[in-house]
Amino acid sequence: MAVSHEDLRYMAAAMRLSRWHTGLTATNPSVAALVVRDGAIVGRAVTAPGGRPHAETQALTEAGERARGATLYVTLEPCSHHGKTPPCADAIVKAGIARVVVSLTDPDPRVSGRGLANLREAGVAVESGVMEEEGRRVLSAYLMRQTRGRPQVILKLAVSADGMIGRRGDGQVSITGPAARAQVHVLRAETDAILIGIGTALADDPELTCRTPGLQARSPLRIVLDRRLELPPTSKLVRTAREVPVLLTSLGSAADGSGRPARRAALTDAGVEVMVTESLDMLLNALAARGVSSLLVEGGAAVATSFLASGLVHRILLFEGAVTVGADGIASPLTRADIPAGFRLLREAAFGPDRLTEYERSF
Repeated sequence: MAVSHEDLRYMAAAMRLSRWHTGLTATNPSVAALVVRDGAIVGRAVTAPGGRPHAETQALTEAGERARGATLYVTLEPCSHHGKTPPCADAIVKAGIARVVVSLTDPDPRVSGRGLANLREAGVAVESGVMEEEGRRVLSAYLMRQTRGRPQVILKLAVSADGMIGRRGDGQVSITGPAARAQVHVLRAETDAILIGIGTALADDPELTCRTPGLQARSPLRIVLDRRLELPPTSKLVRTAREVPVLLTSLGSAADGSGRPARRAALTDAGVEVMVTESLDMLLNALAARGVSSLLVEGGAAVATSFLASGLVHRILLFEGAVTVGADGIASPLTRADIPAGFRLLREAAFGPDRLTEYERSF
């Protein structure tokens, strides 16, 4: 059966639904499933927080007997392996689904085409690759971790009208307005981890949590690049480490040097995790191994420059404010005039007087 206009409409609806739990599903991707029968949605679900149950089994449960003979729309190939739960492909066959429409094949080697093959062998009609480009964008962080063994790195910069990201000695400087800042908190809620350098941590004493009403429980893992373990125990990050996890990363040895063992002990006693790694590449590999699919790099010109120079940035979010910083400003490592080669403009948006341009790199 050819892909119809209705197939595209329902898959687009599934894509929108899948965003509901982005950043909440641990090592699993946020997948959506719709059960459609006689032109009506009779079951719908998105991967549950924590990663289980999967979307397909929840949607089938909601549909009940109405699933028999229906079409299932799912944004990612149903799993075919036995893990903590039985395979979704088996549940689909048992429910009597007649047709399955899928956007993406799962690159997970435990699945990777076998889910679709199992459905076809059981007599279920399967259409795959529906809205594939959009599906890849929606699940880009998961796909990056699965195929490249590292999280998707999103660089966020707020740049003033005169090309600055702050002012020396002034701590935090408001470059964008409330609407743009609220959007950044939404972005934090959708990512698995957020990273800044120790310079930003010392200058601004940020909390790096989601403070938008309704999103407070969705704050990501907070990471600080801190070679000499300088983060003060009195900082907001350390004082809230038992509420929202904090990972302190030393690129090099954190065990050597005067006073460092004592500083490390004080930080770990406060609930901060300390990780020693040799490079940004190794840090990304370690984060992926613990299930981090997306990393938001927020703070520090030096940190942003390091990620850019290493070729580790996959998306750039450039917020431009109307304010002028002036004397003693800290120059942004990036402006719209010098976006690196290989990035393409993905979208533009306005948040009050502020402007957002988003760029994407192909890998």
